[in-house]
Amino acid sequence: MPGENLDASELTVEQFLHDAAVCSTDIEVFLNALARLAVHNLSHSNEELLCGITLLRRKKAVTVASSSSERAQRLDEIQHDYSDGPCIKAAREGVLVHIADVKEDDRWPEYGLSVMEEDVRSILGVPITVDSGDAAGLNLYSSEAGRFDEESIEAAQKYARQASRALTLAVRLARQRDAEADLQAALESRTTVALAIGIIMGQNRCSQDEAFHLLRSASSNRNMKLRDLAADLVTSADPSTEGVHFDR
Repeated sequence: MPGENLDASELTVEQFLHDAAVCSTDIEVFLNALARLAVHNLSHSNEELLCGITLLRRKKAVTVASSSSERAQRLDEIQHDYSDGPCIKAAREGVLVHIADVKEDDRWPEYGLSVMEEDVRSILGVPITVDSGDAAGLNLYSSEAGRFDEESIEAAQKYARQASRALTLAVRLARQRDAEADLQAALESRTTVALAIGIIMGQNRCSQDEAFHLLRSASSNRNMKLRDLAADLVTSADPSTEGVHFDR
């Protein structure tokens, strides 16, 4: 299992990443820290690698990408524009993908031409295990052909193992924050609808059921979501009201 039998240096990296996962207020903030640390740990003294992290959040049907720099971000964006490439394949399929020389590799020809324009010659995509149903990949780029030798690949795989637990934690915390935000939105929506029904009851001197029927009919006729129409009604009834909020 990732993270077991760690030496002292691995524990230091894992502790740093664990703290970053706990302290980050957003999943992208953590991924940026993960990418920057990868550059620090995996670069040679004579060349700084470019690094991106791709996170495929399956339950949310979105891709989250973070990078160590603006240039690395451009490289990740190129790959995501094609919806395929070495790093996306690594994340999706959980396999190591190595392009020793983009100029000589024909697996993604159009993508290869695009990254060569950015002075990239070798690429390494390393899967990161995420125990949450999601998938992730470590994306490393170099302007040097043949940059990723056996030792470099082993170091990148080791870093991916170190990152696995912290990324799993970061994803779980992000899901918890999403659930809390959804609950808050649902509570606000429910209360706004209740206020709107009360306004309709007062305006029309009708029952609660009749007021709800009027609101639902108006929502259908105007092709508006019920909560949006309710919010408009509450705002129009009291211009100082911007919405309903709950203090936790």
